[in-house]
Amino acid sequence: MTKLKIAVYAICKNEEHFVDRWLDSMQEADMIVVTDTGSTDSTVEKLRARGAIVHIVKVDPWRFDVARNISLHFVPADMDVCVCTDLDEILEPGWRKKIEKVWTPQTTQLKYKYTWSFNPDGSRGVTFWYQKIHRRHGFRWVHPVHEILNYYGPEPVCWAWEETIQLNHYPDPVKSRGTYLPLLKLAVQEAPDDDRDMHYLGREYMYYGRWDKCIETLKKHLALPRSQWKEERSASMRYIAKAYQEKGDYREAKSWFYRAIAEAPHLREPYVELAKLAYTKRDWPTVYHMAEETLKIKERSDCYVNQAFAWDATIYDLGALSCYELGMFDKSYAWIKIAVELSPHNERLKDNLALIQAKAKTP
Repeated sequence: MTKLKIAVYAICKNEEHFVDRWLDSMQEADMIVVTDTGSTDSTVEKLRARGAIVHIVKVDPWRFDVARNISLHFVPADMDVCVCTDLDEILEPGWRKKIEKVWTPQTTQLKYKYTWSFNPDGSRGVTFWYQKIHRRHGFRWVHPVHEILNYYGPEPVCWAWEETIQLNHYPDPVKSRGTYLPLLKLAVQEAPDDDRDMHYLGREYMYYGRWDKCIETLKKHLALPRSQWKEERSASMRYIAKAYQEKGDYREAKSWFYRAIAEAPHLREPYVELAKLAYTKRDWPTVYHMAEETLKIKERSDCYVNQAFAWDATIYDLGALSCYELGMFDKSYAWIKIAVELSPHNERLKDNLALIQAKAKTP
């Protein structure tokens, strides 16, 4: 097809420290349009100084979907492709050519890879498919928070996929998520049968340490007819288990971790979390069994519920401890060596390596 017209659009508030890095990564676009929702720092001035088109809009009461729909409205109608990002995200260079390579006249939306968090050593942590690159027309944002694109165009949905397009998230660690809980409550009030919002609300209660509300809400999620996605159902079960663990109910926690495993046996996360729970009770046979089962899973999920702890030194550490306590010193040594390789600056692991080596037959 002919050369695409590509616009980047975003919403922001008080993000002056992200402006230059973000704009550097967006320069491949034909146009950069930003909707500022009330900055009191120099965000707007810095954006405009570097050529971004900035509109200032007050959204009251605040909703993310309303803000994003306003920002999309400011993208000119003759644009072909819209790239929605936040200012704490950057696209790796070459993204435009990759879009142009896979985009066709029939394409409505494009999926690409998103790294939500990075490991301490700088390697990719939680990474999954993302889908905020879309055709200019036929889309609106929905849900007050954790908003998603809804397609209402007349033509059939047509996805493009390009896993080498990489969007990286570098969040502000002090930025508040204080609006999330009330907005999620609103989302569930507006759509009580929406399984996605119910899951997110239950997870948010977990973040706040409201264990009973977490359990109650996530059980509602699991009971919804639309709750069919096994990976997300398994995550709800894990969160329920963690809430019971925090309440001191080991039996219920263990039961729900097993249910999480049964729901999505291809995910490492519930095995590792059950191993961590068993460790607190010095239940070494269960820790060892979970370590063995975890390490049978070689392929990491590319959905958003994947967690870095399932792929770092954690399970080798726990497995080594269980083997040591069970008198399996050679296997303990093999696993602790891997744990140290994965986390070379962890002094406790290095101390354990020396201790276990003294017991193992391997020199």
